[in-house]
Amino acid sequence: MKESYGSDAYSNIQDNFNSVESLMRKIPGFKGYLEKRDRREADQLLRETLAARFEEVRLQFAQIQEALSHDIIKAIDFAEPMGRIDNQLMGLIGKIKDAPQGYAGFFDAVKVDEAKLQEIYQFDQTMMGHGEQIATAVIALSDSVDADGDIHAAIRVVTKAVQNANQAFASRNEILTSMA
Repeated sequence: MKESYGSDAYSNIQDNFNSVESLMRKIPGFKGYLEKRDRREADQLLRETLAARFEEVRLQFAQIQEALSHDIIKAIDFAEPMGRIDNQLMGLIGKIKDAPQGYAGFFDAVKVDEAKLQEIYQFDQTMMGHGEQIATAVIALSDSVDADGDIHAAIRVVTKAVQNANQAFASRNEILTSMA
């Protein structure tokens, strides 16, 4: 079953308010403060979810590296490209975890631009899609290793998926800056 991420994270946080917070939302000016906090919490939750998903994929990838290490020829042949992929995955996970909290400049505005907010939620969905593409490519790589198939081709697919995710995440700051 595929989970829903992105805009759902913000909705889930909004749905979990207690009655006191609901009352405070009715106080003029205070509602905006809570919405800002909610969006920050949703952004943090989403980044944690993204990082966890990529870490899960990285663990699967490590199992493939271990399987390749049982054959010294394959271990030597694939050490460099597998190491590059692993480094890129670690880098992406680090960027996701250490990224500035989203919507910061955006929160300083009195009025929320819903079109810009939708843009960042779409970005969030895109990043989850990249996670799924990498996971699928890693599974295909595992299958290639198990079947002694075209491991080079499978590595190229994983490499491309990881590069695409890194490039997409690099655009995050541009999106957040445009919201300020």
